[in-house]
Amino acid sequence: MFQRLQADIRIIRERDPAARSTWEVLTCYPGLHALFLHRRAHWCWTHGLKWFGRFISHWSRWMTGIEIHPGATIAPGVFIDHGMGIVIGETAEIGEGCTIYQGVTLGGTSLTKGAKRHPTLGRNVVVGAGAKILGSFTVGDNGKVGSNAVVTKEVPPGATAVGNPARIIQAEADARREEASARMGFSAYGITQNDDPLSQAMRGLIDSAAGQEHQITMLWEAIEKLSRGKSGGDCVPADAARDECFEAEKLTRLVGR
Repeated sequence: MFQRLQADIRIIRERDPAARSTWEVLTCYPGLHALFLHRRAHWCWTHGLKWFGRFISHWSRWMTGIEIHPGATIAPGVFIDHGMGIVIGETAEIGEGCTIYQGVTLGGTSLTKGAKRHPTLGRNVVVGAGAKILGSFTVGDNGKVGSNAVVTKEVPPGATAVGNPARIIQAEADARREEASARMGFSAYGITQNDDPLSQAMRGLIDSAAGQEHQITMLWEAIEKLSRGKSGGDCVPADAARDECFEAEKLTRLVGR
């Protein structure tokens, strides 16, 4: 028991730069307290003491603001940061090295008793603040769930899920980002650059539209010069776009850059 507690404290001090001392972590970190109490509740639950396990879980929620069902399985090395408002369901499974931020829900979408109703998190998964993972699927090893994402389908290993409903983004082949991720061990709050595919698509469409307008303007200018040279007058239609008016920069700022 004390070895597990020491390991939990060491993990918090490694991952949280705000942790200044072992005493501070031991006395002031609700995530640590919730995990400690959950292990007692889980032991009771698996040894037939269902009511007592639920009572410990209920008392832990009142003390920490973190609700973990005593039936949930949590591996060593899990870090719950801040933790307020976290809800972890009965059949949820959390792998070693995961990081979970405040407001996260690992919930179920089925009412079938005895069935696997809640998600499974692989090793080293990061779940951002406010994310909701709902259903009996798996978030693969080293996966990330962005803040406020609502995930209802499986996330492959190493991929990132963002948005509502969540869209799956495969791991980027960016060497600098991979190096930084490996050095840090995880991405805080599950946020990485260029995560949102919708914004990426919008930026691509904006750039394409701006380029096409520029090309059209150049074509009309060339046609105007040719027509003046041959006929001495302007035969270009009055409504032809001679000037660029597409506000690409303004639209790009709206979707984020």
